[in-house]
Formats: sequence, structure tokens, C-alpha cells
Amino acid sequence: MARWHFGATQLDRRVARAVARHASPAVERPARLLTWAADEHVLYVIAGGLWLAARAGEERERRQTDHLALSVVVTAILPHLLKRLIDQERPDRCMVHGRRHGIPRSGKANDAFPSGHAMHVGAVASAVSWAYPKWAPIAWGVGGVIAATRIVVLAHWMTDVLAGLAMGALVERCLRPLSKGAIRSDIEARQASVTHAQPQRIESSRLATGQS
Repeated sequence: MARWHFGATQLDRRVARAVARHASPAVERPARLLTWAADEHVLYVIAGGLWLAARAGEERERRQTDHLALSVVVTAILPHLLKRLIDQERPDRCMVHGRRHGIPRSGKANDAFPSGHAMHVGAVASAVSWAYPKWAPIAWGVGGVIAATRIVVLAHWMTDVLAGLAMGALVERCLRPLSKGAIRSDIEARQASVTHAQPQRIESSRLATGQS
């Protein structure tokens, strides 16, 4: 049984009412498809594919994909733990009366907070922004649209999505020191091996010159 029970804010309810009022299959179907981009199972496949592809790349790329994969795994586990502690009714259960106009029933009725999809988006967008700063606006722009679909399908209240994005970004940033330390250790080890190899090459060159 959950320890805490959250209620929706007045702003949450206004946004949900507006969504329900303008809902139609033409809007809900594309939103339901797009929201799958942040599903944890889809992200597992994508992150796993990137991780495998990076094994043939440089060490820094391998470490960055390690970091991305770790962020995805942690943000996949964390929402399930939080939802065991927190009960909040989904808007698709309490804001839709009569015809649903394409609005689906998402997950368990009281698993609104936080949005796991938004948490995944926050972690991935933050990780991409760290690894590729020039791609940050695109990562957050696309991620924001995907996260917003959770509001459009009334799976979550607006604050659930905003909290999920913030939590995901926070989780990724908390994991960065581990990845930075690993990258730094790899660089130092590589530099040490190069420094150690230089005297050996010089000595070999001297011996070769003396023999000639």
C-alpha cells in the first residue's frame, strides 16, 4: 500500500479538461504512437544497440554509451519504486466522462506520479547534451514533444511530466561523476602508456644507430 497520496493541482485539472475537451482519434492515435518512443522497453533496445555499436569505436565513445545505458536502466527502475510509495489517480480515469474520443486507459489507475516516460526523456536528453553539447537544443526539443504526449493521452498530469523530466535529468547528472572518473582514468592510462613507450623507442633508435 502506498504511503503518500498526491492530488492534482488546479492547473493540472485545467490542462486535463482542455485536453479532454479537444480530444479526438485524429489527435490521440498519433500521440499514442509517439509516446512509445520513450517506453522503457524501446529505450532498452535503442540503448543496447548503441552500446554494442560503440564497442568498435574509441574509448570515449564506449564510456559515453556506458553512461547512457546506465542512465536508461536507473530511470527505468526508479519510477516503479516511487509508484509503490505514491498514489495519484491518472487523469484518464477521473477527467473523462462518457465517450473517450480515442483517449486510452494507461497503466494502473493510481500510477500517475511520476511520469516514467518523462523521466526517461529527461535522462536521455541530459546525457546527449553532455556528450554532444551542439545537439542539446534538438535533444530537449524532441524529448519535450515526446514527453508532452503523456499529457495529450491523459496518462499523466502536467506536473507529473515536468517532475519526471527534472528527475531524469537529475539522475543523469548524479551518474556523471562515475562516467567522468572512468573517462579520466582511461585518458591517464593511455598517456602513461605513451610516456612509458617513448624512452623505449628512443633507446631502440640509439641501438639501431650504434649498430649501423
